[in-house]
Amino acid sequence: MLAGDLDRLHSPPCMITDPWFYCAAIPAVFLVGLSKGGFGGTMALVGVPMMALVISPVAAAGILLPILILMDLIALYAWRGTFSKTVLADMLPASVLGISLGYLTSAYAPPDAVSIVVGLLSLWFVTNWFLHARHAMTPVPENRRRAWAWGVGAGYGSFVAHAGGPTFQIYVLPLRLAPPVYAGTAVVFFAVTNVAKLIPYYALGQFSYENLATSLALFPVAPIATFCGVWLVKRLEPELFYRIVYGLLVPVGLKLIYDGLTAISA
Repeated sequence: MLAGDLDRLHSPPCMITDPWFYCAAIPAVFLVGLSKGGFGGTMALVGVPMMALVISPVAAAGILLPILILMDLIALYAWRGTFSKTVLADMLPASVLGISLGYLTSAYAPPDAVSIVVGLLSLWFVTNWFLHARHAMTPVPENRRRAWAWGVGAGYGSFVAHAGGPTFQIYVLPLRLAPPVYAGTAVVFFAVTNVAKLIPYYALGQFSYENLATSLALFPVAPIATFCGVWLVKRLEPELFYRIVYGLLVPVGLKLIYDGLTAISA
């Protein structure tokens, strides 16, 4: 082994030092943290696209995943004991199956196509709510088959394109859970989903010393943003909360479609 190789082995991991990266990454992490705290789950989708303005999407995903897991831990503490057991019992096994399918088909499934499909589903869901269901106060009853179908979709979309939020919401929002219960359920669901993604992401080479060191530099933003999200959810009226969450699906759906079409046509 050469002396230069020994120096690299003993030198600390380098992180990204470009100031333009942090101009994009800090707001991105803050918006994701609001989402992780339970306020507007679809905002988590802006993290990778915002960071991808200055680095590659693959590097952005690798940097963001450890931060997501830290946010999950904080949010799990904040919403401890507040969740729907039946929704999680139906959707979590399905999400793990979706992650497994994403890993097995990672060499064949284009993430851009998945983004377009999830974006179209989001817009269809919001359109249907606006035209038919926005004045309905009666919750839609839980259905195990639908929970499994959307749970698989959420796990698959989360693995392939970090786009599990809209698919999760398509099943859960019509149940009209109380906002704290909805937030806690989403937190537990995506905490387990993100941990389940660690091994396949590592196997696919998504992590590097530089990415992990950069994640560590962004860690201080995570608790501030997550607790801000928790604070907002606890102070919003249920009707306003759901209107905001449904409304956030529109720009997210359009963004997913735009990103997918742009990448395919490039």
